[in-house]
Amino acid sequence: MTETTDAPKDILANIAQCVQTGKADANMNIPMGSKGQPGVAEWVDQAIAKDVPPQTILAEGLMAGLQVIGKKFAANEVFIPEVLIAARAMHAGMNKLKPLFAEQDMPSRGTFVMGTVQGDLHDIGKNLVCMLLEGAGWRIIDVGVDCAPEKLVAAIKEHPDCAVGLSALLTTTMVAMGKAVSAIRESFPDKTVIVGGAPVTEEFAKEIGASGYAPDPSAAIDLLDRLQPAA
Repeated sequence: MTETTDAPKDILANIAQCVQTGKADANMNIPMGSKGQPGVAEWVDQAIAKDVPPQTILAEGLMAGLQVIGKKFAANEVFIPEVLIAARAMHAGMNKLKPLFAEQDMPSRGTFVMGTVQGDLHDIGKNLVCMLLEGAGWRIIDVGVDCAPEKLVAAIKEHPDCAVGLSALLTTTMVAMGKAVSAIRESFPDKTVIVGGAPVTEEFAKEIGASGYAPDPSAAIDLLDRLQPAA
């Protein structure tokens, strides 16, 4: 049975903690021995029942927990499996909040077109960036993996006010990242284009003409806030 608490701050702290441990709901036995105890889904339900604003639940609960994981990932204190589990837990909370945001007709932070470059089929980093930015209020246009430059340019033409993110996990596809940035610059010289991925560096980002480099998904949020401030 779901525990209850009277303090919204305690509920938000529990949401953040469950995101960090990856406990999406009471049915999950993560951490070991916790099956039946409330997870993100149940704590978010409690926060909603206490009339905590969905923006507060998102910022002080879900995002607070995922930001801790992001910092630990950047410091090599946790690894991709833990990040994925935390992201799944956050998604359980986002599913509860999305209908509330829709009812409020919340303005979008902006549109973000995201894809893995041509020749690269990896999507873990891309998916994490998309999930974090969606949680931060961005409208996500995920164009998938193995994206030819023409596909990216076409997506930008459909969403001309967007910012763009490019991911590459293989050193062999870094050349394709450079070609993608060049193609985007030909049609949209001033477009905000951020890049990331295991082999990518800040120096490489500057070399290919990208607007900026994000070493991890959490850094992408801060980078976009600097490069493309909210109106």
